[in-house]
Amino acid sequence: MTDQDTEQWTDAVEAHREQKDEYFGEDPHSPLPPDVRETFDGLDYYEIDPDLRFVVELETYEEPEPVVVGTSTDGEQEYLAWGEFTVTVDGESVSITAYKSDPDEDRLWVPFRDETSGDETYGAGRYLDLEPDSHRTDDGRWILDFNEAYNPTCAYSDRYECPLPPMENWLDVPIRAGERTFDH
Repeated sequence: MTDQDTEQWTDAVEAHREQKDEYFGEDPHSPLPPDVRETFDGLDYYEIDPDLRFVVELETYEEPEPVVVGTSTDGEQEYLAWGEFTVTVDGESVSITAYKSDPDEDRLWVPFRDETSGDETYGAGRYLDLEPDSHRTDDGRWILDFNEAYNPTCAYSDRYECPLPPMENWLDVPIRAGERTFDH
């Protein structure tokens, strides 16, 4: 990215974070309970790191396999393992699987746990949502930006059921980008 592109991207990430904080603190549909919203002063994020933003090919599986994923409430949900991204984080090659809930949708879901889970970040893991119109390049590659990693709603309230990252997406590296642990 050029310096101008980096600045625009950084501004966009910061603007998204501000919008999310406003929604969490003020909207009645916020996942935060009302008593928590009263004292909410924003989510905790890592500094934006351009080294954790990747433009990468998705190695689509020839025959996507159904995967049953456990949830935070001991339930189960089914997804299709759609393909795999391979990136380099701190000199380590990392493969991460992308899933779809519906084979006809172009949207990808990338849940993961990493070496920060349970310490610096939510213990059950974090998510990335990849929308084709904002995360797909003209040449068909995907933008996998860990700076957009977010906590599932169950990190904020027990009233939510959240799918848990499958073990193949338990990464052996720290991903210090995106949302950190929410401290009530």
